[in-house]
Amino acid sequence: MSDTRPFPEPPGYGYGPPAAPEPQYAEPAYQPAYQSAGTGRQRRGDGSGTRRTALVVHTVADVAAAFLALWIVLYLFEANQGNVFVRFVQDIADALAWWSQDIFTMDTENLRVVLNYGLPAVIYLAVGHGVAARLRRF
Repeated sequence: MSDTRPFPEPPGYGYGPPAAPEPQYAEPAYQPAYQSAGTGRQRRGDGSGTRRTALVVHTVADVAAAFLALWIVLYLFEANQGNVFVRFVQDIADALAWWSQDIFTMDTENLRVVLNYGLPAVIYLAVGHGVAARLRRF
């Protein structure tokens, strides 16, 4: 006796079982908080305006703190006060730290400069990064 069953055909030739379907991915089961119903506020999906503003605030705070830190380093290493670059950094640092001049009146000049210019640098960093983080939440 001979076997009369047909040979199995590879899938996709129209014969035999259909090819396995491509996997279908379901939509995410969560909904972001800014899109949920009942929050009372609407926002754009990308938030590019507030993110850019936060980036600008963050960057300005970092640059201000960098100028103050650079002036502290130049002063501690006794950079040439007659140099144009050193005077430029000192002028920028003085403009940024005008409100904190002579808060600390130490006998040691180096410690006085570190504290009077370091305090505004820390405050600029804390406030700038805090405002930027708050802006990113919107």
